[in-house]
Amino acid sequence: MTDIKEGNIILIGMPGSGKSTIGVLLAKALGADFTDTDLLIQRRAGMLLKDIISHRGTDGFLDYEAEILLSLNIRGAVIATGGSAVCREGVIDSLKSGGISVWLDVPLNLLEERIGGLEGLRARGVALGDDQSLRGVYEKRRELYIKNADIRAECGELNAEGCCALLLSRLSAFKAKLRE
Repeated sequence: MTDIKEGNIILIGMPGSGKSTIGVLLAKALGADFTDTDLLIQRRAGMLLKDIISHRGTDGFLDYEAEILLSLNIRGAVIATGGSAVCREGVIDSLKSGGISVWLDVPLNLLEERIGGLEGLRARGVALGDDQSLRGVYEKRRELYIKNADIRAECGELNAEGCCALLLSRLSAFKAKLRE
């Protein structure tokens, strides 16, 4: 089991990778609080993510997201970030605050099945560039996920419970390695 009291576990990854679903399961397994930053952003803005993007534009949304995430003061929680949380420098490091970041790595073909293409992305309120596709978002963010992740969890073929079990195992191994 992994003790989470000293820091957060930050879940990063593409929209549709399962961060919110798996985050709830992981928080329950660890006896930790759970925060979904997309819901927090919507609540603070008083509108859906897609409406924030419509009003502020993609860059304005990313700046707003970063501002909110950098102001969070949460310890000992599992935090499911929006897929774009990695797009502004320092955000993930701030959220980790002595904790661990975990990239839920799901292959592009499974993300396409889960999301349903460009309309699915827009409905979810995904920060897209002009004429950007799911593949374009994936390719642009992949390096950012690699850069910001302490742990990579390949969850594509696993159900939510299986992915949660994998995360618990990887977190324990990661913490054991830190103690060496």
